[in-house]
Amino acid sequence: MAHATKEGTFGYLKKFGKYSKDFYRFNGELFFPSLGIGTYKAEPYKEDNYIINYAEAIRMALRNGINLIDTAINYRYQMSEREIAEALNPMFTTGEIMREEVIIASKAGFIPLDFPFPDNPYGWIQENIIKSGLASADEVIIDQHCMTPAYLRWSCEQSLKNLELETIDIFYLHNPETQLGYIDQETFYGRIEAAFELFETLRSEGKIVSYGIAAWNGFLYEADHTEYISLAKVVGIARRVGGEHHGFKYLQSPFNLAKPHAYGYANQQCEDGKFYPLMHACASYGVTYLGSSPLLQKNLFKRPFASNVGEMLNTSELSDVASALQFARSAGAISAIFGAVDPSHVMDNAILAYLPEASVDAVNTLMRGAYAV
Repeated sequence: MAHATKEGTFGYLKKFGKYSKDFYRFNGELFFPSLGIGTYKAEPYKEDNYIINYAEAIRMALRNGINLIDTAINYRYQMSEREIAEALNPMFTTGEIMREEVIIASKAGFIPLDFPFPDNPYGWIQENIIKSGLASADEVIIDQHCMTPAYLRWSCEQSLKNLELETIDIFYLHNPETQLGYIDQETFYGRIEAAFELFETLRSEGKIVSYGIAAWNGFLYEADHTEYISLAKVVGIARRVGGEHHGFKYLQSPFNLAKPHAYGYANQQCEDGKFYPLMHACASYGVTYLGSSPLLQKNLFKRPFASNVGEMLNTSELSDVASALQFARSAGAISAIFGAVDPSHVMDNAILAYLPEASVDAVNTLMRGAYAV
């Protein structure tokens, strides 16, 4: 098979019989690890983006029960995707891993440029996006974000080339709220609809299996915020475009000890007319929720955690990083996606696979305790 399958992901998890029975979760289609590996690197202009390589960390993750790989075309000017191919191809060739065992997610929306960083990025956009007919100048927002169907198709097909794959399992529209404040709500949801129409076409072509939205704050703001995104409206668009069996299956947003709004802030309206937290709303609409930034890009660790945090999360003998990941994977997300370049960090995080997730009481207590940090 050219994509992840229920049978493949189930076969993969059976290799790790010593892990806690709740480390893997099933959403009706695939078995997910409760920790996934991401390939985002902050501050992309820094020189270390030119010397780091995610390939060894990805191989280490796959050898230790973590078969969800999250990326985006714009991460490190397309290099993160290419390094995933570098990691996977030898493993596929030897049979160490099969394609149907691995869940691969990528994203489109931000303009990726290319590696190495071009001398004139604005010239790159003009030449590769506007002159190529992928978008007009006014459809490129603040020289970085674009949601035209032509551009999103190009982005998907370029990601497939970078990843050296036939099919992407989860294809996200990346931070669409970037455009709010520059375009009105009607135009915004119209662009979402056009994007979803394209994604349904890409599904029919076998280039993606499912799609979703990966947002930063869009689904977490109060409903009257300029950049707020209504999940109810998005689901309505998916149903209108794709029918009962539409492919809008996934939503990703930050969830961590300092940013727990997806679990505790009732800002999304469900079909009963009442407002609920994002995780609850996703479950209500049949959308699988994944948590990003479980370490808040390491900003959680400016001072040590309170001593009772580890006690409640059963991570007293582990690091604050482990405690943060334990919290992020225990509150309702099917998976919490961490970034790691160093294979030893992957091993440190994979230790959590032996531990049961934290209890609901522990999560709720930490929520009440001003997020415990």
